[in-house]
Amino acid sequence: MDIIEKFGNVVGNEALKDPDKARRLLLAGYRLQEKKLQLFPDRELPLSGQYAARVVMKNIIQALAKPQNSAMMSIFVPGELLTAAGLTPYSVEALSCFIAGTKCEQIFLRKTEEEGFPETMCSYHRVFLGVALTGILPAPKCMIYTNLACDGNMMTFPYLKEKYSCPGFYIDVPYEKTQSSIKYVANQLKELKHFLEDITEKKITEEAVENAVTNSRKAAAHFKSQLALRKDHDPVTSLTNELYAIFMCHLLAGSETSLKYTELLLEDVKNAPKGDGLHVLWMHIMPFLQQPVKETFNYSKTMHISACDFVADGFREMQADDPYEAMAEKMVHCIYNGSVKERIRMAEKLAKQTDADGGILFAHWGCKGTIGASGLIKNVLETAGLPTMILDGDGCNPANTSDGQVSTRLQAFAEMLEKNKEEKHS
Repeated sequence: MDIIEKFGNVVGNEALKDPDKARRLLLAGYRLQEKKLQLFPDRELPLSGQYAARVVMKNIIQALAKPQNSAMMSIFVPGELLTAAGLTPYSVEALSCFIAGTKCEQIFLRKTEEEGFPETMCSYHRVFLGVALTGILPAPKCMIYTNLACDGNMMTFPYLKEKYSCPGFYIDVPYEKTQSSIKYVANQLKELKHFLEDITEKKITEEAVENAVTNSRKAAAHFKSQLALRKDHDPVTSLTNELYAIFMCHLLAGSETSLKYTELLLEDVKNAPKGDGLHVLWMHIMPFLQQPVKETFNYSKTMHISACDFVADGFREMQADDPYEAMAEKMVHCIYNGSVKERIRMAEKLAKQTDADGGILFAHWGCKGTIGASGLIKNVLETAGLPTMILDGDGCNPANTSDGQVSTRLQAFAEMLEKNKEEKHS
């Protein structure tokens, strides 16, 4: 048993007896990690990866330590308005990843089972609910959620809103990707601005909203530029680093930190040499705890994640001039809204941009939309010439996956891609 596992056991056991003490222990551990990231960053990662690790760690600490200035939100809520309001956003996925990384997620999974939540529910939501039910997670200033992408939102947020007696705001995103849908969502975002003003008792200027959206436009341009370079540049990365990118483009959208991240990322890609390895398009979220997946991708010079559709969608370019319509546009045109054809089109576009040798679609436990669409996505992409692997697993609960099976399948897939590449060049 390593030191993190021992620490996680202590936190988990204390959570059932004294949640305040468990929260203090958790914060003490996270603050030590924050110091470590500042003084001894992971030199194997490029500067953008080191920077993202510090930013996301600080975000989680602030969410737990200063709940009176934090907003609980679903991941596709526009971060730009939270940036303009000066609130610290945190999501189900963000907090649950840190809890799982601390190796105390099993206690909280059992807690949700005792409360009657189904095992088939997304593990991110089950861990998050368990943390809330034990009392470790303090009530936030407010919560903001949407029907977009994840059906778990419609269970978790209304439940916790009632439990915490917490002010909440719901954004309804229509299925149809039309201009009227964009205007409908834009009007809700204007209402959200007034809601945040009432909650914080502070005026949110239109200039602050415009500045946040401008930052997102610049970040999207940087992200697009680095994607165009990926054919000939292979920066070293890790699954955790790629996961942090999801938080940077969604939770922290519109912030100076998100903009700086994309600036650093662009420079890192420019300075990275061309490797001899395989280029992989990753679809959906990263199972950053799964050992065989870590062994395959972390710091690898032979397997490169050249793009992730989840991240690329978060750094989507916005066409509308009006800032509220620009944010609404990003929500309505999200690849997880509407037909699965949107996800396929995005995958094909990213594969072409980065000259991907193959794609991996991660079918996360409890994510019904991804699991249900996985067969169709694989068939269409392979017909278009992109070998695609469906990787079943759990991004938050490693107990739901067999390491042996995953390792065997990843090795076989890599060997197939290598053979395809050799035949192509010959």
